[in-house]
Amino acid sequence: MKKTTLFILALATSFAFGYTFKSILGQTAPEERKVTGIGGIFFKCKDPKQLRAWYQTHLGLNTNAYGAVFEWRQAVDSTQKGYTQWSPFNEKTKYFEPSTKDFMINYRVVNLEALVAQLQKEGVTITDKMETADYGKFIHIMDIEGNKIELWEPNDVAYEKLGKQMGSVTTK
Repeated sequence: MKKTTLFILALATSFAFGYTFKSILGQTAPEERKVTGIGGIFFKCKDPKQLRAWYQTHLGLNTNAYGAVFEWRQAVDSTQKGYTQWSPFNEKTKYFEPSTKDFMINYRVVNLEALVAQLQKEGVTITDKMETADYGKFIHIMDIEGNKIELWEPNDVAYEKLGKQMGSVTTK
């Protein structure tokens, strides 16, 4: 009986120290991670059309009216495709506001609604309401340095279908 009690006490103490140590370091286990990858890179430029053409000519990007889409395979299941959008915006765009920066990063996330609820509890600035499209859910937040961030819970199957309907070719 004494050994069992000591064992349970040691196990509980180990768990408590592990949890405390993890909390102090701020590390998150893979199953708790919020961002799963880069969904897009958006930046301002003087002439998006000319810049898209330059990237197509000199770097081989398959561009469309929005930029280029990079196609890749998901690490967890290589039979599943994933996509990253690359988009130059006109330098006068208001899409990045309230940020004054010339770029915005789109992060791919899992369970956007739960993440938004958590971010609200943590006092993170959310700049708009969640939008839902066939190819995923979106919302924008601000980081502590004034960078606007787009969060995207993707539906890659619908995203691929949309690209095919548009006649877009991905860059692989």
